[in-house]
Amino acid sequence: MKRHLKKKQTGSDLKMRKFILLISVLLIVTSCAPSRDSGKSEDNEPETEEATEEKVSIIPNYKVSENQYQIMLPYQPSEARGTITNQIANRLDIDEMEEGLRRHSVKSFNPDDHFFEEGQYLTTDFIFDKIEENNPDQKKLKSREDHENNPRIFSHILEQNYLKKTNDDNVELAGVSFGIALKSVYRYQTKEGGPFYEYKISKKEATEKGEEIASNLVKELRKIEELENVPMMIALYQEESVASQVPGNFIKQANVKAGSDKLGKWENIAEKYVQFPSTEGKKDYVDDYEKVNKFGTLVAEYFPNYVGVIGEGLYIEDNLISLSINIPIEFYGKNEIIGFTQYIYGLADKTFSKNHELEIKVTSSNQVESILYREANEDKLNVHILH
Repeated sequence: MKRHLKKKQTGSDLKMRKFILLISVLLIVTSCAPSRDSGKSEDNEPETEEATEEKVSIIPNYKVSENQYQIMLPYQPSEARGTITNQIANRLDIDEMEEGLRRHSVKSFNPDDHFFEEGQYLTTDFIFDKIEENNPDQKKLKSREDHENNPRIFSHILEQNYLKKTNDDNVELAGVSFGIALKSVYRYQTKEGGPFYEYKISKKEATEKGEEIASNLVKELRKIEELENVPMMIALYQEESVASQVPGNFIKQANVKAGSDKLGKWENIAEKYVQFPSTEGKKDYVDDYEKVNKFGTLVAEYFPNYVGVIGEGLYIEDNLISLSINIPIEFYGKNEIIGFTQYIYGLADKTFSKNHELEIKVTSSNQVESILYREANEDKLNVHILH
């Protein structure tokens, strides 16, 4: 699949160029048509508008960071947009699955020369069919033993596309990533209107089911014409419980070579999210737990009646990669927010290491009031106070 490419124009004269840009786009579409077809049907009748239509894609000039993909414009929503919200209950899991799959795709599709686009090939019906095939009949009320012998593990398939610029100023599909969502807790009823029971799904149980689904999925994907020959990456994601304050995490990933329907070797992904304060944080990550706790104590000296600091750390190979902190508090004026943010800046600079990403949000009941952010290994925090 190829697509016409135009670079984004910037500058003060952009309005003056609108007419020229419109004509240029039309000329590009017209001039490129012969490379795909002659522009006319066999009986010399002009082709329909639908037959000659080409997408004109724009690559933005600005890149957020070295490890972030540039996103193709205009933004193309997924063919199965919104399906994930019907399959995964925890909003944190939805966000992390989308962001995490993009993060893990970096190993397979280099962001230096690949561009991101939402998945365009899996339909809602395809995803629902796969879920139904791989799960027991949930409408049938069964005994607890029957439920727990055949728990519902498979939740969703997420697709992401990675495009590459070609020599003739087009873009084409160069890789596809798929995330397979797997439950950590299965909730069920044995009778209508009865109580809900929960069955915990181990990482081992989820992994075995995920690998089985992935193997069959690759064969199905190769039957889709546009996906016959592109390289793929498939990653397994295990969700957290519905009430969890932190998301789940990816547990394994494997590559599929272009044209092959066989998965390569599975690689373990050693990452997890930890909430602060929490029993797990205090037990397994005591140094970071104490830093967040100390930070919260110092905040309380400024605002004794605040609710409390809530932290979330992402660990990879047991190393803290990023730390996000939320400070919910009520203010009575903009100057108070500015003063408090300045105070937080000094505390954060003294308390937290510079070898991990740091984000601090100061929030009120209605909105985010200010944000402090620092990339790993940077010296200074960036501060933004919202108006």
